[in-house]
Amino acid sequence: MSAIPLLSVEDLSVEFRTRDGVVRALEHVSFTVGRGETVGVVGESGSGKSVTALAVLGILHASARVTSGRAVFGGLDLLTAGEDRLREYRGRELSMIFQNPRTALNPIRPVGRQIEDVLLRHANLGRARVRERAIALLRQVQIADPVRTYHAYPFELSGGMCQRVMIALAVACSPALLIADEPTTGLDVTTQAAILELIGDVAAQSRMAMILITHDLALVGERCDRIVVMHAGHVVEVAPTAELFAAPRHPYTQALMAAVPKMDARAERLVAIEGQPPALQSLPPGCRFAPRCRYADDRCGREYPPAFAVGPAHEAACWRIAPSAPGS
Repeated sequence: MSAIPLLSVEDLSVEFRTRDGVVRALEHVSFTVGRGETVGVVGESGSGKSVTALAVLGILHASARVTSGRAVFGGLDLLTAGEDRLREYRGRELSMIFQNPRTALNPIRPVGRQIEDVLLRHANLGRARVRERAIALLRQVQIADPVRTYHAYPFELSGGMCQRVMIALAVACSPALLIADEPTTGLDVTTQAAILELIGDVAAQSRMAMILITHDLALVGERCDRIVVMHAGHVVEVAPTAELFAAPRHPYTQALMAAVPKMDARAERLVAIEGQPPALQSLPPGCRFAPRCRYADDRCGREYPPAFAVGPAHEAACWRIAPSAPGS
């Protein structure tokens, strides 16, 4: 990873105003992405993975408000840049593959025209070459009949085909950073593997950095250089992939890994993380994992721990690994 990160997210906090009160979806989220690096972001549903990505891209719901932080990309703070400036970056320098391509794609425009929209906005191509480039992109994402697909509407395509179109849209201008948010949701196992292989190949060919958002630990273990573990709106651990799998330090990370089924082990029942994630409208002052943690003590319920370094590039937010903690 280069000394100066491509993306540096610092102290990012986001809240949503709802009928049931203010939801503090993110609090003090910090991580970096280096040029050409693949960073996995993992955690349970509702941990803040997708909200982090949407905040970075400036496409949060109108009910959301960024209350603190910076997201510096190539010297530009994306959180304070105006909408006009962000539009120049989105699609050209930053791009995203959304969870559900059927809702992300425009249902009343042929998919080829939607790819052309991105090219006309950001690529230095004349109209005569835009159609040719759109078809080439469909061929690049391994669509068997790209010319026919160019004229098709999203409802005429399978889920896997729509996801391939979404990838073509995302990489049309070879962005420096690609965010893939649960890119295989709703796809069968065979299609999932093909889509993930395709995303990895396209990113490698263009030397793109990538943020891979998922709840699948096995997936990030295979495809990511570093992993960011999130729980209830906080980053609880960050580490190189091999080190995280060899020696997870935060109890939540340990619990996530213990819950992954082992193919070579016979067990009576799957291991689950006891309890439920906290309601983000009424949060305890301390660690958000404390009510579910077997190691929690009084301090865990009173004070949220900062991130403690446990290795050259390994941090975890847990009082048990604080320098003054017993056995640390």
